[in-house]
Amino acid sequence: MAVEQFLHGVEVIDIDGGARPISTVKSSVIGIVGTAPDADPLAYPLNTPVLVAGSRIEAAKLDMTGLGLGTLPSALDSIFDQCGAVVIVVRVAKEATDSATLANMLGGVDPVTGQYKGVHALRAAQSTLGYQPRLLCAPGFTHQRVTGGVVTLTGAAGSGYTDGTYALAASGGTGGSGAAATITIAGGVVTKRTITNSGSGYSVAPTFTLSGAGAGTGATFVPGLGNAGNAVVAELVGIADRLKATIFADGPSTNDAAAIAYAGDFGSKRVFVIDPKVLKTENGVLVTQFASAGAAGIQARIDNDLGFWWSPSNQLFNGIQGTERPIDFTLGDANSRANMLNEKKVATIIREDGYRLWGNRTLSSDPKWAFLCVVRTADIINDSLLRAHLWAVDRGITKNYMTEVVEGVNAYLRHLTAIGAILGGKCYADPDLNTPLQIAQGKVYFDFDFTPVYPAEHITFRSHLVNDYIKEIF
Repeated sequence: MAVEQFLHGVEVIDIDGGARPISTVKSSVIGIVGTAPDADPLAYPLNTPVLVAGSRIEAAKLDMTGLGLGTLPSALDSIFDQCGAVVIVVRVAKEATDSATLANMLGGVDPVTGQYKGVHALRAAQSTLGYQPRLLCAPGFTHQRVTGGVVTLTGAAGSGYTDGTYALAASGGTGGSGAAATITIAGGVVTKRTITNSGSGYSVAPTFTLSGAGAGTGATFVPGLGNAGNAVVAELVGIADRLKATIFADGPSTNDAAAIAYAGDFGSKRVFVIDPKVLKTENGVLVTQFASAGAAGIQARIDNDLGFWWSPSNQLFNGIQGTERPIDFTLGDANSRANMLNEKKVATIIREDGYRLWGNRTLSSDPKWAFLCVVRTADIINDSLLRAHLWAVDRGITKNYMTEVVEGVNAYLRHLTAIGAILGGKCYADPDLNTPLQIAQGKVYFDFDFTPVYPAEHITFRSHLVNDYIKEIF
């Protein structure tokens, strides 16, 4: 309320109170990273998020020669076969070797300019373009499993070192490159070893050495080689956690065992794997194409047409003519190839009244987040509430303030229930958390719950043969 002052007349006071409406954040923005050597460098500068608003005309500048070089031209075409999506494109340089191109994809932060590079450039999309990508893919760079990578790092803990986290120097080895690791020292001894990059292609493991950790002695670092998860997917998981996004990753597209082994490399609710590749005609020639971009396009289409709480499974996969290897499927057949892959958390593509994406499950190790649509429902609701309450920051904590926030959230949850996005939900302020001590420190807590809509993945009809209806003859 305004400060009282003498006034002989009439005034109007604007009361800035009451619950605020909450809008759902845009869920269908696709973020894609890849190569396009023949792109217009002015339209698509390297390591820079570029907004393509559902236009094939804008996407055509990724392929100025019409030769379709790199991964981005065909991926954008596959996305736009599904819908007119909003796409954030990040182009990286294609190098003479695959390992150098992979390094560009993994990117990081330029130490001089502070610019995000590679897949990390997706993190800059919100601040530079005003759109946050929610559906991430990098076709051509997410299907490989690492062979001959450093997967374990053991050894003696040593003593007398300076506490802290240090990078190990990797050198030598045969046939491979790229391995990197860090260690954590506490109480003068090595307490943790972290492989930050497994590298690939080693037949003999590299040597890891420690420097700059004081005058300690005795620590050893013994690497073990083996197969490891895809490096680009591993890098994207951390980015997806920050963006509350889903990674659409490609399986190896070789055989079922390889696809299942690939799925076992990750336990993240952020990863959704599709296997195998699809067949598609490009420039009059039938070619194989990674399925992840098209799957992301399907999810964007479903978000726009039906809602973010819908599963992309059992939805038509437009623009394709088949799959790289046959995927047999029969409704009710638990031993079909499609069902076997789905059971191991690998989505696939079936032919049933057209080609359809088939599979609901993420790679989450926690069954609570098994279904992709449940993960995305939680993400969108959480982020919508977060972004809708900037107005509430730094306001005075009063009874009216608490009521306004709670009422605003409950109105939003009622709206989501009414449109079928959730089954129900409620927001409340827990007095056990909102103690005088906490409020005196400027801290206030609001709890909310909701029940997502689960997909009908397994439908059972129980058949009963009875004689009850013989009487209908007479």
